[in-house]
Amino acid sequence: MQRALYGPDGFFRRERPADHFRTSVHASGLFAGALARLADRTDARMIVDVGAGGGELLAAVVKQRPDLELVGVDVADRPPHLPHRVEWTRSMPAGLARALVIANEWLDNVPVDIAEVDEDGCSRLVHVDTATGRESLGERVTAEDAAWLDRWWPLSGTEPGTRAEIGHPRDAAWADVVANVRAGVLVVADYCHVHPNRPPGGTLTAYQEGRIVPAVPDGSRDITAHVALDSVAAAGTAAGASASVLTSQRHALRMLGVNARLPPHRLARTDPPAYVAALARTSEAAELLDSAGLGGFGWLVQAVGTELPPELAASPRL
Repeated sequence: MQRALYGPDGFFRRERPADHFRTSVHASGLFAGALARLADRTDARMIVDVGAGGGELLAAVVKQRPDLELVGVDVADRPPHLPHRVEWTRSMPAGLARALVIANEWLDNVPVDIAEVDEDGCSRLVHVDTATGRESLGERVTAEDAAWLDRWWPLSGTEPGTRAEIGHPRDAAWADVVANVRAGVLVVADYCHVHPNRPPGGTLTAYQEGRIVPAVPDGSRDITAHVALDSVAAAGTAAGASASVLTSQRHALRMLGVNARLPPHRLARTDPPAYVAALARTSEAAELLDSAGLGGFGWLVQAVGTELPPELAASPRL
């Protein structure tokens, strides 16, 4: 998975992610607007986009809030059409203060190993042929893997064939992000699950040109797995976060002013173009808030050296 996504010929080094899958950023500028409002409510002077991809989020924020300092972090080269005032870097900046850090659909692409229970009840790593996608069981999981599984995704006593995605690399990746913030608020928005509602078959999948395809790690496709967001939250706390909340994207965006209310019908008579534009915004908001789609994403919001916005701090937990 590491080679397929981030190796010299890996997916994220040679492909444009937007050609293969659609995120909240691509769905609507309302998403960028909500994050700009969150920056205001947290007194942030900068937004740092981790796993910035094609820079679409930062390009949208530039149009709405030219006063904010904007930084994109990604292994890919700087997108050619990104506004000049957006800084681009391959590594997380250190010592950030008054920052809002966003990781939108980043952690689901941090590589993980897959564990599967064999006929004897042992947890073994799943091997895969990079040419055909054929899978087989390999060696037993390491002690580090086993410790993470026992705490966050227990396999002991489960049926043969039960799978888990071993999430400690994602925990470490997020802890590194948190450790680089002196004062600010951080947001993970991603496909997720929490204990005890782990999917027994795992969530490993792949996307290519907008279609779900077999997860063959050959560099031609996005390979992804949902995030154990409660484990990531604990890692962030250990790295210095003083407050955390786990909630849904639907709830978080509604608290940040995104709504799918229909415009008043009288507007169709008095200002037809404005009515059509308002209907379009309603449609976009509905997609962002759909609990069966993007609205069902998890949001982990953590604070370092500051407070969480009250409306988010009181959010219902996943």
